[in-house]
Amino acid sequence: MRQGDFVFTSESVSEGHPDKVCDRISDAIVDAFLASDPYARVACETLATTNRIVIAGEVRMDKKKCGVKAPMLKSGEINKKLIEKIVREAVKDIGYEQKGFHWKKAKVAIHLHGQSADIAMGVDAKGNKDEGAGDQGIMFGYACNETPELMPAPIQYAHNILRLMAEARHSGKEKMLEPDAKSQVTLRYVDGKPVGATAIVVSTQHNAKVDQDAVREIVRPYVEQVLPEGWMCPEDHFYVNPTGQFVIGGPDGDTGLTGRKIIVDTYGGAAPHGGGAFSGKDPTKVDRSAAYAARYLAKNVVAAGLADRCTIQLAYAIGVSHPLSVYVDTQGTGKVDENKLSKVLQELVDLTPRGIRERLGLNKPIYARTAAYGHFGRTPEADGGFSWERTDLVKDLQAAFR
Repeated sequence: MRQGDFVFTSESVSEGHPDKVCDRISDAIVDAFLASDPYARVACETLATTNRIVIAGEVRMDKKKCGVKAPMLKSGEINKKLIEKIVREAVKDIGYEQKGFHWKKAKVAIHLHGQSADIAMGVDAKGNKDEGAGDQGIMFGYACNETPELMPAPIQYAHNILRLMAEARHSGKEKMLEPDAKSQVTLRYVDGKPVGATAIVVSTQHNAKVDQDAVREIVRPYVEQVLPEGWMCPEDHFYVNPTGQFVIGGPDGDTGLTGRKIIVDTYGGAAPHGGGAFSGKDPTKVDRSAAYAARYLAKNVVAAGLADRCTIQLAYAIGVSHPLSVYVDTQGTGKVDENKLSKVLQELVDLTPRGIRERLGLNKPIYARTAAYGHFGRTPEADGGFSWERTDLVKDLQAAFR
């Protein structure tokens, strides 16, 4: 994000948004495989529409835990019956019991097959060859000091509004709200710092019995609770359900697909994105693991006080262990030399796929919880969830630049 005076907007979507339903299902399936075999390979896509859910992708795991020669999927610990159960439980947990999309009534089709031998050959460690990246590509990480979470303020506030509304819906406090929702936060910046909201948009699915004025007042306190005091936008720029009604929602209103909300998942457009989605992928896929590593590095740079903003790019080639490049950009806010900073970061953290997985403990069933409200700006959890949000490099980084 640039210096100077400007306005900037980011959006979030709730767990009940059709694309996020698919992300949640895909990641719940990843978790099931990793719980059974921490080194399972999974690339799982989900499509959801009116009372229909389709699962497709490639997997590989310990044959003893799968129970068949090819790693799919007729008997053994992971099988189609279990996967269908996981799908239905994910939809039920989100809260879909509607005529057009119901956790119990939706038809579920599963089309998973074994991982390509050509891909496996590049990724597997063998002889003197270390484990290679699961794909080529570029990944970005970003951090800034706009919020305590070291995230851009517009996306963090957009997430927090929907998270609070979802918690109220799940608790029964807000019985008129339904699962599908979107938020959008526009902030005014002065000298590169956010100072207040100029517009807020919240679209939320609701019970047909409630009118739009009532929905507006249901939403208002959650927005006011999230924004800093005095930051609320003018009343005529507070938009709630601007179409006038939002009763039909979720996959019944709009088809969902895994991986279509990559900017929601990351930095809300405040920083670059390499293009690869996260959900449905095991940690050998650098689209996911290296993006987490890049955020980890960038967050620690800002937490260490070495810059107010930090963007890090990593690049990989399929089958190759070490990154092709490690680019650091502190956007004019850095207090240390960026070339030296790049070298120090590479000395502190092994950025091979294996090194990232082991450093961040990624071979665990920790992914379903990432599927909504952002993969970043979250609190590290005791079981290893959101490990990439730790700031345990701060002392080493500060020592390197004394």
